[in-house]
Amino acid sequence: MPDPLPSWNEGRTKDAIVDFVRRAGGDGSGPGLEPADRVAVFDNDGTLWCEKPMPIQLDFILRRLVEMADADHELRERQPWKAAREQDYGWFSTVMAEHYAGDDTNVAVLAAGVLAAHGGISVETFAKRAEEFLRAARHPTLGRGYLECAYTPMVELLGYLAANGFSNYIVSGGGRDFMRPISDELYAVPSERVIGSSTALAYTPDEHGGTIMRVAAADYLDDGPEKPVRIWSRTGRRPVLAAGNSNGDIPMLDFTQHDDQPFLRLLVLHDDGEREFEYTSGADLALERAQTDEWTVVSMRNDWATVF
Repeated sequence: MPDPLPSWNEGRTKDAIVDFVRRAGGDGSGPGLEPADRVAVFDNDGTLWCEKPMPIQLDFILRRLVEMADADHELRERQPWKAAREQDYGWFSTVMAEHYAGDDTNVAVLAAGVLAAHGGISVETFAKRAEEFLRAARHPTLGRGYLECAYTPMVELLGYLAANGFSNYIVSGGGRDFMRPISDELYAVPSERVIGSSTALAYTPDEHGGTIMRVAAADYLDDGPEKPVRIWSRTGRRPVLAAGNSNGDIPMLDFTQHDDQPFLRLLVLHDDGEREFEYTSGADLALERAQTDEWTVVSMRNDWATVF
């Protein structure tokens, strides 16, 4: 029988995944799970695709902020337009580090710019712009297109789960509508199974059947405790497998616990500075929980034969 996870090195991590899938499917040691209960959820940035030196969607937003600042001189001295135009990426890194440390003072400033960047356009127009960007833009240091920055081992895992009757969902702090245009092609996850952050939307009737417009106001940020809420709202179930890579994924990983059926928690560790990036910033609390609660830590360096 062909190896369903050829990009994973043999070892405890791969064994844990294979053992879980066998038990969930019913291997003779138990009844297994009903197909409807085989729900797996995955963070996206840093879990399914590369998030350094900045999240891919942030690059998309920064380019739009620069366009806005070039057209409106008043924006040039306001954050986040100022940092975007001056390529002060340290400002954005600081804001995200503060967020993961529990300080969202500057997140509100960043969010205002993010919401304004693509406010006032239809959802179809946004999807078209996002897809065009993802197909054309290249990673600033890896020398590959953004659609080539998905992690091969994780794509294999998604396929392995789907082949065993699992329904895979993306549950990301990134924008839901940014990921949807390419989720099926890249991950074989259809757009209706993408759960992510969202701006407010408004419907306007017209002679073409109506238009849904993006409003420059937040709907929700799908991070931290909001992730379990959105999972339940969409699926009506606790997942039995969750994969993440940061402190913001802790509640989602916690929510995967079951008393009467198998479950698996995966935490991706970025410890391969040669093939990808090496960092633990924003994941310190998650790594502590992985040790105390016996989560399965996925080492990029040791567990993956290839990354991309």
